[in-house]
Parts: sequence; structure tokens; C-alpha cells
Amino acid sequence: MKASLASSTSTTESDKPLSSMPRGVILLFAIASGASVANVYYAQPLLDILARDFNVSHASIGGVVTATQVGCALALIFLVPLGDLVNRRRLMTLQLLALISALLVVAFAHSTIILLVGMLAVGLLGTAMTQGLIAYAASAATPYEQGHVVGTAQSGVFIGLLLARVFSGGISDVAGWRGVYFCAALIMLMIALPLWKRLPHLNIQPSAMRYPQLLASMLKLLRQEKVLQVRGVLALLMFAAFNIFWSALVLPLSEPPYSFSHTVIGSFGLVGVIGALAAARAGYWADRGYAQRTSLAALLILLLAWGPLSLMAYSLWALVIGIVLLDLGGQALHVTNQSMIFRTRPETHSRLVGLYMLFYAVGSGLGAISTTATYAYAGWLGVCALGAGVSLLALLFWRMTRHIMPQITHEKDNNIQINKI
Repeated sequence: MKASLASSTSTTESDKPLSSMPRGVILLFAIASGASVANVYYAQPLLDILARDFNVSHASIGGVVTATQVGCALALIFLVPLGDLVNRRRLMTLQLLALISALLVVAFAHSTIILLVGMLAVGLLGTAMTQGLIAYAASAATPYEQGHVVGTAQSGVFIGLLLARVFSGGISDVAGWRGVYFCAALIMLMIALPLWKRLPHLNIQPSAMRYPQLLASMLKLLRQEKVLQVRGVLALLMFAAFNIFWSALVLPLSEPPYSFSHTVIGSFGLVGVIGALAAARAGYWADRGYAQRTSLAALLILLLAWGPLSLMAYSLWALVIGIVLLDLGGQALHVTNQSMIFRTRPETHSRLVGLYMLFYAVGSGLGAISTTATYAYAGWLGVCALGAGVSLLALLFWRMTRHIMPQITHEKDNNIQINKI
């Protein structure tokens, strides 16, 4: 993906392809992506129950979350890039069947070791499925609709992440924690047949390199792709700002005068669905040549969000407004980032998304680590100042690098076959 000093290329009516991806297939990508990522987060509201059932301390049961996150990181490095080496359609099918098996291992687990191994596998395969589907959607879409398709799929990911905790808590109240994973396996099984029937056939030739060479090529991609570097840093800063807020939110809301339960605090996350749905439109604008304008708008919204968030002590409505703005700005930037890095070189999409999401993982970790120390030292206003500072840094970085744009190629138009049933 070579950098260019030109601005984003817009399309005209005469340039548009004769066919585009059916809405049903786009929706399937969104649903499958959301269901896949949800598996990684089902355990978070269940830690108390798991600690009791397996007779371990609350401190030790945190290893369940650690295991899933380790699986996520391993997937980005070792599994997601496989999409550039083998037939993606078959890869998705095999990973889906393996994910169902991992969910059943967790559901039947009767020892801590088996539970942790199962959780690691769920994190590994859930992440591989999610990011593999995003890369698949980007490769299957024509250049004229790529941002829209990726944006819709990414909205499915974000909504799945938000609803996972609500689903997990509700099912566990009725059928216990094992019921959560039995239901999760059933959901993925129900998705398997539509995915197999409707996933587009890609005529993109898989890479001829061997697996070790494929992994080594990721470093080369990272050095060469200026757009990936720029958009990766923006993702790192944006997700750091995200986690500065979300990791600290429980601290003031669980204390007087609010003293909210964890269930109530978690419900604030559902407000973010509004922002996620609105942010899907960012991909549509990127398709029409407004990627940099969308980036600017998203970064300004992200920065402005910290104003109402800082007023939480005076009004919970200010908190709600701030959450909507934070999620809208963050997700719009995320969708635009992915739209831009997927603009060229379809044969590297799986490696590109793996590398991009590594920036996300680093940013999330840095945000979570920094915010708790900041809250202890400077309270909620200190957290908001830190978040605003990181958001401002992202805006300034965009300002310095806004001239770096992908060169768009339309070669993919002849590489796609949509299955219609």
C-alpha cells in the first residue's frame, strides 16, 4: 500500500460496478463478526460464579480473563495472517468448527486447568474468526463499497462486544454459567450453515510463501506501509483514550453518592450502541473520498466528549452524552482506519488487520494501566484530563500526517463471486 500526497479518490456514477454485495451478505458478516467476538467477553460477568464453582480465590479467577486475552494476542500474530496463505472460505469454516468445540470444552470443564485451556482457545479462535471475517469482508467488497461493508461488519463487532456481558448475565441467571457456553456454541452452530452457503468465493490467489515466511513478512509490511503506520498509531491513541474512560468508570460510580451495582454500571455501556450504529456511516463517507474529513470529525468528537464526561459529578445525563460522543468518535475513526488500510493489496488483508489490531491491543493496555493510577492521584477530573490529552495528541498526529493516503486500485472488481440463494 504505497503512500501518496493526493487526497482520497472519489467515485462517479459511470465508475460504479454493475453489481455490489447483497445486503443479506453484508448483514451476515456483521452478525457473524458480532457473535464471534462476543465469545471472548462472556466470562467477564461470570467471574464470581466461576470462582465459587472451581473453589478458587477471586484474585486467581482473573486468570480466566488473562487466558482469553493471551489467546487474542496469539490469534493476531499466528492465526489471522493465515487468511493470506490458504483459502479463506475453508479457513473460516475450520475455525468456526474449532470455536464451537472450544466453547463446549469450557461448558463441560470440571477442573481449573481445563477451564483455562478452553478459555485460551475461545480467545484464540473467537479473535481469529472476528478479524478474519473483517478481512474477508474487505476483500469481498468492491472498492466503491468497501468502507460501507467494513463499517457495517465492524459495527456488528462493537455491538456484539457490548451485548456479550448482558447476554452472559441474563443466561447465567436462568441456566447457570455452563448454560452461557452451551448457548454460545448453539449460536455459532446456527451461523455455520449460512456462512458456508453465503460467504463469497474469492478468486484472489493465496500467497505461495511458507508459513514462517508469512509471519516474517508482517514486519516487512509494517516497515513499508505508511498508511498502516499512521492509522495504527491513531488506533493506539484512540483505544488508549477509550480504555482510560471505561477502565476508570467503575471507580467513581461504585462510590458514594452513586454506589451503583456492577450491573447498573455495565448498563452504561449499552448507550454506546447508539454511537456504534451511527459510526457505521463513516465507511460510506470514506468510500466517497471523505476519509480525511471523516477522520478530522471523528477526532474532534472524541476530544469534545471529555467535556460532558468531566461533568459526571453534576449530571448523569452529561455522562450519557459523553459516552455517546466518545463511542461515536472512536468507532468512526476505527472504521475509517480500516477502510484506508484495506484500500490496496487484497492479498495482504489478513496480515494488515492482524498488525492493525496489535496497535489496538497495545493502546488498550496502556490506557487501562495509566487510568487507575491517575484516578488514585487526581480523581475523576484527572482521568478526564488524561483522556482529553491523549485525544488531543491523536488530533495533532493526524494533522501532521494527513497527507499520507492510500493509492486506490480497482483490480478487485474481477476477483469476487457473490453466492446468491
